[in-house]
Amino acid sequence: IRLSLVGSEMCIRDRGPPPTLDAVTALDADRQTLLDLIKDEAVFHGDFTLSSGKKATYYVDMRKLTLDHRAAPAIGRIMLDLIGDLDVVAVGGLTLGADPIANSVLHASVAADKPLDAFVVRKEPKDHGRGRQIEGADVKGKRVVVLEDTSTTGQSALKAVEALRKEGAEIVAVAVIVDRKTGAQAAIEAEGLEWLSLIHISEP
Repeated sequence: IRLSLVGSEMCIRDRGPPPTLDAVTALDADRQTLLDLIKDEAVFHGDFTLSSGKKATYYVDMRKLTLDHRAAPAIGRIMLDLIGDLDVVAVGGLTLGADPIANSVLHASVAADKPLDAFVVRKEPKDHGRGRQIEGADVKGKRVVVLEDTSTTGQSALKAVEALRKEGAEIVAVAVIVDRKTGAQAAIEAEGLEWLSLIHISEP
């Protein structure tokens, strides 16, 4: 398989001052470091069943890196840049793949003086306490982005979208680190949402 960065156009901004050369260079370094770590440590070959139920001959275990001290800070900065043109107040997604990404973006946003809150979408509402399905930031009436680590069909992200819409959130986009290019983008865009991805996987 081949992993490739979607493109340097992610650094281009339509609003606000352009990024400094140092900022662009640092983001490029972050992207390349992350790409190298994924290639070296997060891609496994064999026979796998994905969360979508599909069979695959390789598996990208992004949690090895979203929970790794070498990669997590870079992921936060990169994903914050990826969604930088969107006017949103919070990020999050379906537990547990999205949780560490949202946390990294939250911290990166504070460091960049562009603070965002984070939320967690449970797969089912709690059967105790306040019975909530969405924890963290109050999303009612708020513009938010759904995050995902690796996407195949987009169904995990769409489950989060459904729960968020029930809570009255306005979902602006879905942003994913690794897009397997197997239909997720079309599924998300069919819901009227913008699709943003950092890395594409292509098979020979």
